[in-house]
Amino acid sequence: MWKTLRQAARATVQLVAVAILAFGSYIFITVLLITATVSLAVVGIGLLPETVLLIRRIAGTKRRMATEWSGVEIPEAYLPIEGKLKEKLRTVVRDPGTRTDLRWMLAHYVYGALPLLMIPLWPVGLVVDGVWCGLLRREAVVLPLISGLADLDASWSATLLKPSPKAQLVERVEQLKATRADAVAAHGAELRRIERDLHDGAQARLVSLSMRIGLAKRAYDRDPEAARKLLEDAQDQAEEALTELRNVVRGIHPPILTDRGLVGAVRALASSSGLEVGVVDDGVEDGVRAPAAVEAGAYFVIAEALTNAAERAASATCSRTASAGSTSSSTPWTAWPPAARPSTPRWSPNSSPAAATPPSTPSPRANARS
Repeated sequence: MWKTLRQAARATVQLVAVAILAFGSYIFITVLLITATVSLAVVGIGLLPETVLLIRRIAGTKRRMATEWSGVEIPEAYLPIEGKLKEKLRTVVRDPGTRTDLRWMLAHYVYGALPLLMIPLWPVGLVVDGVWCGLLRREAVVLPLISGLADLDASWSATLLKPSPKAQLVERVEQLKATRADAVAAHGAELRRIERDLHDGAQARLVSLSMRIGLAKRAYDRDPEAARKLLEDAQDQAEEALTELRNVVRGIHPPILTDRGLVGAVRALASSSGLEVGVVDDGVEDGVRAPAAVEAGAYFVIAEALTNAAERAASATCSRTASAGSTSSSTPWTAWPPAARPSTPRWSPNSSPAAATPPSTPSPRANARS
């Protein structure tokens, strides 16, 4: 009986909140009528977007209430109301989420009166269930109806407020547009970086190389030694230009990733680093290879981290342990100064929480500074 009372009391609190929201919705109809009247007169049509935003807030409150009661999340899909007034009006009219909210609001004016049914249920339930449960030791039959009312309200709200497939498709299209714009911007920035690297690096060295070869040709007949020295400098310039070009190519996509995979590329980074670096493979090399973009991202993150550690390390050496999980596309790693380095890695993606503790240091640069 006490369990039934507690559940009924909890449902009563939920239904009271539903009743308050319904009462607010009944008052809000006045705002809708005023907005519709003014909009038809084409005088205050600018109120329409603000009214729709207010409806969205009311619907969002109802979604949260239904989710808290039922435990089932109700998604929402809206187009952003941005830009000038004409664009806002176009968005408001074409957004399927607006029609979904209006449909729910009209239905809510009817089933929003459900909380009123709990008023007679309480006195009847206390009497009937008190005798039924207290004397006859049977299960309650009236008070559980209050919880049923809350369940019914949450179920109807979830059905009415759930975005339509068209609304979800429209939202997905907008997300893809934003993603495409970000990708185009990133692509343009990368092209500018490559152009800048070629202009400031390899191109400058090739121009210097051409000038030195020209000077060597002029000085060859009258001063062979000076010409020889100029040719030696030109050879050095050619080697430096090749190095610059290799660095640019590696910046686009390291060839070693294609040839040796992520683990082999990281080991090559470790061997070429001026620090004491250790690489621990947790099964990446034997597992399924990650997509090329993921491997490239992990490679550049590790390369940048090693560079930062070398630049900011307090001592001449810095020990670093890198580990990669076979079920993860990322490459977590930790770093410690030589004096504080443990004999075994403190954490790996495949280790259990009880057996290992994740490193508390949030930043590789902070590890390098320590």
